[in-house]
Amino acid sequence: MAARKAAPKKPNVSKDELLHYYREMLLIRRFEEKAGQLYGMGLIGGFCHLYIGQEAVVVGLEAAAEEGDKRVTSYRDHGHMLACGMDPKGVMAELTGREGGYSRGKGGSMHMFSKEKHFYGGHGIVGAQVPIGAGLAFSDKYKGNDRVTFAYFGDGAANQGQVYETYNMAELWDLPVIFVIENNQYAMGTSVARSTKSNSLWERGAAYGIEGEAVDGMDVLAVKEAGEKAVAHCRAGNGPYILEIKTYRYRGHSMSDPAKYRTREEVQKMREERDPIENVRELLVSGNHASEADLKAIDKEIKDIVNESAEFAKESPEPALEELYTDIYAAEVPQDA
Repeated sequence: MAARKAAPKKPNVSKDELLHYYREMLLIRRFEEKAGQLYGMGLIGGFCHLYIGQEAVVVGLEAAAEEGDKRVTSYRDHGHMLACGMDPKGVMAELTGREGGYSRGKGGSMHMFSKEKHFYGGHGIVGAQVPIGAGLAFSDKYKGNDRVTFAYFGDGAANQGQVYETYNMAELWDLPVIFVIENNQYAMGTSVARSTKSNSLWERGAAYGIEGEAVDGMDVLAVKEAGEKAVAHCRAGNGPYILEIKTYRYRGHSMSDPAKYRTREEVQKMREERDPIENVRELLVSGNHASEADLKAIDKEIKDIVNESAEFAKESPEPALEELYTDIYAAEVPQDA
Protein backbone atom coordinates (compact mmCIF):
# COMPACT_ATOMS: atom_id res chain seq x y z
CA MET A 1 0.00 0.00 0.00
CA ALA A 2 1.41 3.37 -1.01
CA ALA A 3 2.16 5.84 1.74
CA ARG A 4 -0.28 8.73 1.94
CA LYS A 5 1.26 12.00 0.88
CA ALA A 6 1.16 14.59 3.65
CA ALA A 7 -0.83 17.75 3.01
CA PRO A 8 1.43 20.72 2.20
CA LYS A 9 2.27 22.82 5.22
CA LYS A 10 0.72 26.28 5.10
CA PRO A 11 3.53 28.82 5.01
CA ASN A 12 3.71 31.02 8.09
CA VAL A 13 4.83 34.07 6.10
CA SER A 14 3.13 37.15 4.74
CA LYS A 15 2.32 37.93 1.13
CA ASP A 16 5.04 40.58 1.11
CA GLU A 17 7.63 38.11 2.38
CA LEU A 18 6.72 35.56 -0.28
CA LEU A 19 6.91 38.19 -3.00
CA HIS A 20 10.30 39.33 -1.68
CA TYR A 21 11.71 35.78 -1.76
CA TYR A 22 10.31 35.29 -5.26
CA ARG A 23 11.89 38.52 -6.51
CA GLU A 24 15.25 37.80 -4.89
CA MET A 25 15.49 34.27 -6.27
CA LEU A 26 14.35 35.41 -9.70
CA LEU A 27 16.95 38.18 -9.70
CA ILE A 28 19.69 35.65 -9.02
CA ARG A 29 18.36 33.28 -11.70
CA ARG A 30 18.10 35.94 -14.40
CA PHE A 31 21.44 37.52 -13.44
CA GLU A 32 23.21 34.18 -13.71
CA GLU A 33 21.59 33.44 -17.05
CA LYS A 34 22.85 36.78 -18.33
CA ALA A 35 26.32 36.13 -16.90
CA GLY A 36 26.36 32.85 -18.79
CA GLN A 37 25.49 34.70 -21.99
CA LEU A 38 28.25 37.28 -21.46
CA TYR A 39 30.73 34.48 -20.79
CA GLY A 40 29.75 32.85 -24.08
CA MET A 41 30.34 36.18 -25.82
CA GLY A 42 33.84 36.41 -24.36
CA LEU A 43 33.02 39.39 -22.13
CA ILE A 44 33.69 37.42 -18.93
CA GLY A 45 37.05 35.68 -18.80
CA GLY A 46 38.51 32.91 -16.69
CA PHE A 47 36.12 30.68 -14.78
CA CYS A 48 32.45 31.42 -14.22
CA HIS A 49 30.51 29.40 -11.63
CA LEU A 50 26.74 29.86 -11.79
CA TYR A 51 24.30 29.53 -8.90
CA ILE A 52 21.27 28.44 -10.95
CA GLY A 53 19.15 26.00 -8.92
CA GLN A 54 20.59 26.94 -5.52
CA GLU A 55 18.81 30.29 -5.09
CA ALA A 56 16.70 29.24 -2.10
CA VAL A 57 19.79 28.64 0.05
CA VAL A 58 21.14 32.16 0.24
CA VAL A 59 17.75 33.91 -0.02
CA GLY A 60 16.40 31.83 2.87
CA LEU A 61 19.43 32.49 5.07
CA GLU A 62 19.55 36.20 4.28
CA ALA A 63 15.93 36.32 5.46
CA ALA A 64 17.18 35.09 8.84
CA ALA A 65 20.11 37.52 9.04
CA GLU A 66 20.21 41.00 10.57
CA GLU A 67 22.08 44.16 9.66
CA GLY A 68 25.76 43.75 10.51
CA ASP A 69 25.85 39.97 10.17
CA LYS A 70 28.68 38.77 7.94
CA ARG A 71 28.99 36.30 5.12
CA VAL A 72 31.90 34.60 3.36
CA THR A 73 31.72 31.94 0.67
CA SER A 74 33.43 30.13 -2.18
CA TYR A 75 33.71 31.02 -5.86
CA ARG A 76 30.03 30.20 -6.61
CA ASP A 77 29.17 33.54 -5.10
CA HIS A 78 27.16 35.81 -7.40
CA GLY A 79 23.90 34.82 -5.70
CA HIS A 80 25.31 35.66 -2.28
CA MET A 81 26.32 39.11 -3.47
CA LEU A 82 22.89 39.90 -4.84
CA ALA A 83 21.02 38.44 -1.87
CA CYS A 84 22.91 40.62 0.62
CA GLY A 85 22.04 43.74 -1.37
CA MET A 86 25.09 44.39 -3.53
CA ASP A 87 24.29 46.37 -6.68
CA PRO A 88 23.86 44.10 -9.76
CA LYS A 89 25.61 46.74 -11.87
CA GLY A 90 28.73 46.63 -9.70
CA VAL A 91 28.70 42.83 -9.60
CA MET A 92 28.35 42.44 -13.37
CA ALA A 93 30.97 45.11 -14.03
CA GLU A 94 33.40 43.24 -11.82
CA LEU A 95 32.70 39.97 -13.62
CA THR A 96 33.58 41.66 -16.89
CA GLY A 97 36.73 43.25 -15.41
CA ARG A 98 35.54 46.85 -15.63
CA GLU A 99 36.31 49.93 -13.55
CA GLY A 100 32.73 50.15 -12.31
CA GLY A 101 33.03 46.79 -10.52
CA TYR A 102 33.20 46.28 -6.78
CA SER A 103 36.96 45.64 -6.94
CA ARG A 104 37.46 48.15 -9.79
CA GLY A 105 37.71 45.32 -12.28
CA LYS A 106 40.75 43.70 -10.67
CA GLY A 107 39.16 40.82 -8.82
CA GLY A 108 36.45 39.06 -10.78
CA SER A 109 34.00 36.76 -9.02
CA MET A 110 36.60 35.18 -6.72
CA HIS A 111 37.95 38.44 -5.32
CA MET A 112 34.94 40.69 -4.95
CA PHE A 113 34.11 42.25 -1.61
CA SER A 114 31.73 44.77 -0.07
CA LYS A 115 32.57 46.23 3.31
CA GLU A 116 29.23 48.07 3.29
CA LYS A 117 27.25 44.83 2.88
CA HIS A 118 29.59 42.78 5.09
CA PHE A 119 30.39 40.43 2.22
CA TYR A 120 33.90 39.11 2.71
CA GLY A 121 34.37 37.43 -0.59
CA GLY A 122 34.12 34.44 -2.68
CA HIS A 123 37.36 32.48 -2.39
CA GLY A 124 39.03 30.38 -5.03
CA ILE A 125 40.89 27.99 -2.70
CA VAL A 126 38.53 25.17 -1.78
CA GLY A 127 37.57 25.44 1.89
CA ALA A 128 39.81 28.45 2.59
CA GLN A 129 36.84 30.64 3.45
CA VAL A 130 35.85 28.44 6.41
CA PRO A 131 38.66 29.52 8.78
CA ILE A 132 38.20 33.09 7.52
CA GLY A 133 34.56 32.86 8.59
CA ALA A 134 35.62 31.68 12.03
CA GLY A 135 38.03 34.61 12.21
CA LEU A 136 35.23 37.05 11.45
CA ALA A 137 33.14 35.44 14.18
CA PHE A 138 36.08 35.63 16.61
CA SER A 139 36.30 39.36 15.93
CA ASP A 140 32.60 39.81 16.66
CA LYS A 141 32.79 37.83 19.90
CA TYR A 142 35.83 39.84 20.98
CA LYS A 143 33.94 43.08 20.34
CA GLY A 144 30.75 41.77 21.95
CA ASN A 145 28.55 43.14 19.16
CA ASP A 146 26.04 40.24 18.93
CA ARG A 147 26.78 39.63 15.25
CA VAL A 148 26.75 36.27 13.46
CA THR A 149 28.85 35.05 10.52
CA PHE A 150 27.61 32.73 7.77
CA ALA A 151 30.50 30.64 6.40
CA TYR A 152 29.32 28.90 3.22
CA PHE A 153 31.10 25.95 1.61
CA GLY A 154 30.20 22.96 -0.55
CA ASP A 155 30.01 19.22 -0.13
CA GLY A 156 33.40 18.86 -1.81
CA ALA A 157 35.04 21.29 0.60
CA ALA A 158 33.45 19.38 3.49
CA ASN A 159 36.26 16.83 3.13
CA GLN A 160 39.00 19.45 3.63
CA GLY A 161 41.09 19.18 6.77
CA GLN A 162 40.99 22.92 7.48
CA VAL A 163 37.21 22.63 7.91
CA TYR A 164 37.65 20.31 10.88
CA GLU A 165 40.45 22.33 12.40
CA THR A 166 38.04 25.26 12.23
CA TYR A 167 35.20 23.23 13.77
CA ASN A 168 37.44 22.45 16.73
CA MET A 169 38.48 26.06 17.33
CA ALA A 170 34.97 27.43 16.79
CA GLU A 171 33.46 25.09 19.36
CA LEU A 172 36.35 25.53 21.77
CA TRP A 173 35.87 29.30 21.73
CA ASP A 174 32.06 29.32 21.33
CA LEU A 175 32.26 31.41 18.17
CA PRO A 176 29.03 32.80 16.67
CA VAL A 177 29.50 31.20 13.25
CA ILE A 178 27.03 29.21 11.17
CA PHE A 179 28.77 26.67 8.96
CA VAL A 180 26.58 26.36 5.87
CA ILE A 181 27.26 23.28 3.74
CA GLU A 182 25.69 23.91 0.34
CA ASN A 183 25.40 20.25 -0.63
CA ASN A 184 24.57 20.39 -4.33
CA GLN A 185 25.31 16.66 -4.61
CA TYR A 186 28.25 16.78 -7.02
CA ALA A 187 31.15 18.93 -5.73
CA MET A 188 33.05 19.57 -8.99
CA GLY A 189 31.82 16.49 -10.82
CA THR A 190 31.85 13.58 -8.38
CA SER A 191 28.66 12.64 -6.58
CA VAL A 192 28.56 12.58 -2.79
CA ALA A 193 27.77 8.86 -2.92
CA ARG A 194 31.07 8.19 -4.72
CA SER A 195 33.27 10.58 -2.71
CA THR A 196 31.98 10.35 0.84
CA LYS A 197 31.25 7.17 2.83
CA SER A 198 29.05 8.98 5.35
CA ASN A 199 26.78 11.25 3.33
CA SER A 200 25.32 13.02 6.38
CA LEU A 201 27.81 15.83 6.39
CA TRP A 202 26.36 17.93 9.21
CA GLU A 203 26.69 15.04 11.68
CA ARG A 204 30.47 15.23 11.45
CA GLY A 205 30.25 18.20 13.79
CA ALA A 206 29.19 15.84 16.60
CA ALA A 207 32.84 14.89 17.14
CA TYR A 208 33.39 18.48 18.29
CA GLY A 209 30.10 18.92 20.10
CA ILE A 210 28.61 21.16 17.40
CA GLU A 211 24.86 21.02 16.88
CA GLY A 212 23.29 21.10 13.45
CA GLU A 213 20.72 19.71 11.04
CA ALA A 214 19.97 18.88 7.42
CA VAL A 215 17.63 21.16 5.49
CA ASP A 216 15.72 20.97 2.20
CA GLY A 217 17.62 23.52 0.14
CA MET A 218 14.99 23.65 -2.60
CA ASP A 219 12.45 25.11 -0.15
CA VAL A 220 13.21 28.74 0.75
CA LEU A 221 10.81 28.67 3.70
CA ALA A 222 12.46 25.59 5.19
CA VAL A 223 15.86 27.25 4.81
CA LYS A 224 14.61 30.45 6.47
CA GLU A 225 13.17 28.50 9.42
CA ALA A 226 16.39 26.55 9.93
CA GLY A 227 18.41 29.74 9.54
CA GLU A 228 16.43 31.48 12.26
CA LYS A 229 17.06 28.55 14.60
CA ALA A 230 20.79 28.61 13.86
CA VAL A 231 21.02 32.40 14.29
CA ALA A 232 19.20 32.24 17.63
CA HIS A 233 21.61 29.51 18.77
CA CYS A 234 24.64 31.65 17.93
CA ARG A 235 23.29 34.93 19.31
CA ALA A 236 22.52 33.20 22.60
CA GLY A 237 26.23 32.48 23.03
CA ASN A 238 25.94 28.74 22.39
CA GLY A 239 28.77 28.58 19.88
CA PRO A 240 28.71 27.43 16.26
CA TYR A 241 25.97 25.62 14.35
CA ILE A 242 26.06 23.51 11.17
CA LEU A 243 23.41 23.63 8.46
CA GLU A 244 23.73 21.05 5.71
CA ILE A 245 21.46 22.47 3.04
CA LYS A 246 20.69 19.87 0.40
CA THR A 247 20.33 21.67 -2.90
CA TYR A 248 21.04 21.08 -6.59
CA ARG A 249 22.80 23.05 -9.30
CA TYR A 250 21.35 22.85 -12.79
CA ARG A 251 24.48 23.84 -14.69
CA GLY A 252 27.95 22.33 -14.65
CA HIS A 253 30.54 23.11 -12.02
CA SER A 254 31.65 26.03 -14.18
CA MET A 255 30.78 27.26 -17.67
CA SER A 256 33.50 24.98 -19.08
CA ASP A 257 32.01 21.83 -17.50
CA PRO A 258 29.83 19.70 -19.85
CA ALA A 259 28.41 17.86 -16.77
CA LYS A 260 28.55 14.41 -18.36
CA TYR A 261 28.61 12.79 -14.92
CA ARG A 262 24.80 12.96 -14.67
CA THR A 263 21.90 12.51 -17.05
CA ARG A 264 19.78 15.22 -18.63
CA GLU A 265 16.75 13.39 -17.31
CA GLU A 266 17.98 13.79 -13.73
CA VAL A 267 18.41 17.55 -14.13
CA GLN A 268 15.08 17.94 -15.92
CA LYS A 269 13.27 16.00 -13.20
CA MET A 270 14.68 18.32 -10.55
CA ARG A 271 13.70 21.39 -12.58
CA GLU A 272 10.15 20.17 -13.08
CA GLU A 273 9.48 18.86 -9.59
CA ARG A 274 11.68 20.76 -7.14
CA ASP A 275 12.54 24.15 -8.61
CA PRO A 276 12.71 26.65 -5.69
CA ILE A 277 11.35 29.59 -7.70
CA GLU A 278 8.44 27.63 -9.13
CA ASN A 279 7.59 26.39 -5.63
CA VAL A 280 7.17 29.96 -4.36
CA ARG A 281 5.35 30.92 -7.54
CA GLU A 282 2.83 28.18 -6.84
CA LEU A 283 2.34 29.42 -3.27
CA LEU A 284 1.72 32.94 -4.53
CA VAL A 285 -0.80 31.88 -7.15
CA SER A 286 -2.62 29.21 -5.11
CA GLY A 287 -2.85 31.56 -2.12
CA ASN A 288 -4.27 34.36 -4.28
CA HIS A 289 -1.32 36.56 -3.34
CA ALA A 290 -0.42 37.33 -6.96
CA SER A 291 -1.92 36.84 -10.39
CA GLU A 292 -0.12 35.58 -13.48
CA ALA A 293 -0.09 39.18 -14.71
CA ASP A 294 1.55 40.32 -11.45
CA LEU A 295 4.28 37.70 -11.79
CA LYS A 296 4.89 38.56 -15.44
CA ALA A 297 5.33 42.19 -14.41
CA ILE A 298 7.89 41.16 -11.77
CA ASP A 299 9.74 39.04 -14.32
CA LYS A 300 9.92 41.99 -16.73
CA GLU A 301 11.15 44.29 -13.97
CA ILE A 302 13.88 41.82 -13.01
CA LYS A 303 14.93 41.34 -16.62
CA ASP A 304 15.20 45.11 -17.01
CA ILE A 305 17.44 45.33 -13.92
CA VAL A 306 19.68 42.56 -15.24
CA ASN A 307 19.85 44.03 -18.74
CA GLU A 308 20.80 47.40 -17.24
CA SER A 309 23.58 45.74 -15.27
CA ALA A 310 24.92 44.13 -18.45
CA GLU A 311 24.82 47.43 -20.35
CA PHE A 312 26.53 49.22 -17.46
CA ALA A 313 29.26 46.57 -17.48
CA LYS A 314 29.78 46.87 -21.25
CA GLU A 315 29.96 50.67 -21.12
CA SER A 316 32.21 50.88 -18.06
CA PRO A 317 35.88 51.34 -19.07
CA GLU A 318 38.60 48.86 -18.25
CA PRO A 319 40.71 49.86 -15.23
CA ALA A 320 43.61 52.21 -15.83
CA LEU A 321 47.15 50.86 -15.61
CA GLU A 322 47.68 52.80 -12.38
CA GLU A 323 45.10 50.58 -10.67
CA LEU A 324 47.72 47.84 -10.51
CA TYR A 325 49.29 49.72 -7.60
CA THR A 326 46.19 50.58 -5.57
CA ASP A 327 44.55 48.64 -2.73
CA ILE A 328 47.73 46.75 -1.90
CA TYR A 329 48.01 47.97 1.69
CA ALA A 330 45.22 49.13 3.98
CA ALA A 331 45.39 52.82 4.84
CA GLU A 332 43.82 52.14 8.22
CA VAL A 333 42.42 49.22 10.17
CA PRO A 334 39.07 50.17 11.73
CA GLN A 335 38.31 48.68 15.12
CA ASP A 336 34.54 49.21 15.17
CA ALA A 337 33.44 47.41 11.97
